[in-house]
Amino acid sequence: MEIKVSEVANLPTRYGTFKIQCFAQDCKEHLVLFTDPLPEIPVVRVHSECLTGDVLGSLKCDCGEQLERALSTIAEEGGLLIYLRQEGRNIGLLNKVNAYALQDRGLDTIEANHQLGFSADERTYEMVEFIMEFYNIKKIRLLTNNPKKMESLKGVQIIERIPITIEPNPHNRGYLKVKREKMGHLL
Repeated sequence: MEIKVSEVANLPTRYGTFKIQCFAQDCKEHLVLFTDPLPEIPVVRVHSECLTGDVLGSLKCDCGEQLERALSTIAEEGGLLIYLRQEGRNIGLLNKVNAYALQDRGLDTIEANHQLGFSADERTYEMVEFIMEFYNIKKIRLLTNNPKKMESLKGVQIIERIPITIEPNPHNRGYLKVKREKMGHLL
C-alpha cells in the first residue's frame, strides 16, 4: 500500500493545541492530531468520519459527541486522534443518506445497510497499523466502545479500554440500542 505523509503543522483548537499530519492512501486522506510530546502510553481514539455528526451536529448518532469527548481527553492526557475517512461505516456519504432515508421508513441502521447491499460495518483499520508503526507506538490506552475495533488493531498492545459514554437523546436512542444489542458495542 502506497501512502504519502504530509509535513507536521500546529493546530490550535478549542480543546487544546495539537500537531496535525495527513496520511494519503489512494483517494482518501486520513488525519492524525497528536499532542507533543506523546506520552509513552498515549490515549488513542480511532474515529471514522461522520460528516453529519462531526460537522453538522446530527442527533441521529453519537459520533460528534464522541469526537468532542476524545479531543478533550487527548488534549488533557496526551495522545492522538486518528481520523479515518470512512464515512457511514465506509459506505460513503451518498449511501449513508440513502440509509438514513430507509431508517426514516422504519429500518434500523444495520437493516438499512443490508438493504443497500452492504454489511453492517464496512470499515477497515490497516491505516491505523501503519500510523502506529509510523509513530513507533507499541502500547495504547484506547478510547472506544467497539470491541471489533479493539480486535482489529494488530501490532499494538491495548493496555486499557477507556469507554466513551454519551447520554442518549430521543433521536439516537434506537441507534445506540442497535449498536449495543446487534453490534456488541460496550454501551
